[in-house]
Amino acid sequence: MKRILFILTILLTLLAAAGCGQSPAAPQAEKDGIKTIRIAYLPITHALPLFAAKEMQTADGPIKIELIKYGSWPELMDALNTGKVDGASVLAELAVKAKEQGIDVKAAALGHRDGNAIIVSNDIEKPADLAGKVFAIPHKQSSHKLLLDQLLAQNGLSESDLTVVEMSPPEMPAALATKQIAGYCVAEPFGAKSVVLGNGHELLPAQELWPDSICCLLVFNGDFLAANHELARQFVQQYKQAGSYLTGHPEAQKTIALKYLKAKDKILDLSLQWISYDNLSIPRASYEELITRMEASHLLTKAPGYEEFVDSRLYE
Repeated sequence: MKRILFILTILLTLLAAAGCGQSPAAPQAEKDGIKTIRIAYLPITHALPLFAAKEMQTADGPIKIELIKYGSWPELMDALNTGKVDGASVLAELAVKAKEQGIDVKAAALGHRDGNAIIVSNDIEKPADLAGKVFAIPHKQSSHKLLLDQLLAQNGLSESDLTVVEMSPPEMPAALATKQIAGYCVAEPFGAKSVVLGNGHELLPAQELWPDSICCLLVFNGDFLAANHELARQFVQQYKQAGSYLTGHPEAQKTIALKYLKAKDKILDLSLQWISYDNLSIPRASYEELITRMEASHLLTKAPGYEEFVDSRLYE
């Protein structure tokens, strides 16, 4: 009896070890010669190239794209950092901060161009009207905070002149409608939603504050990338083609977005007017501008260099 219990204990231990999941560096699951790559995302229009790459994949591979949806940026970053996923579409500032903190992540491409707006309630006519009000951003480590900081600075204000709160993007339109907040800046389509519903208006687009701004990036877990560089490169090339397809076929943007986002037609129509997916490479000058702004807003102490953070070979 003791021998049987001993054998069962060993078997259970082995099964438990097998169930702990792959390490990030392990070769990806392969079936009929097709490898799977796991990419995390939040349901926003900023991730549309991911959705398009998924829609454009073929049954014979060579890569199967598995998209994994998350509900918040911290949850997504935890999955990326711990290797639960191979890559992610994520806020640039979160990825840069992770790199500064010693977490091995590498950026491959932009998620989009433009696509952010300062949305305010209908009684806010100018930036100065935000003084004393509550303004929402999705995360302190975001381009949305950097855009707010510049808006305030250009109008003789700072964050100390209003109350800045972090809020889940889907909650922002309702919070604006019920006067809990006076404005917000966030990924689409949540800005367009308030405008279409008549509860707010665009104070100004992001490109007026920060031309060629970096917002979301396609990034990889460093261990996965080191062990699967060619697989990652093949995926990034499909992603690059998806961006070009979206640019050349604007009529397909909403069709694809509707499959992944819970948004009405009119909201997506406006949202997609504010965003583009052309040339998703990460320019050195744009990255350096991002670093400068992060440092000015005290979001960064020791910035990772361009080559340290960006693997440009993946997109070329």
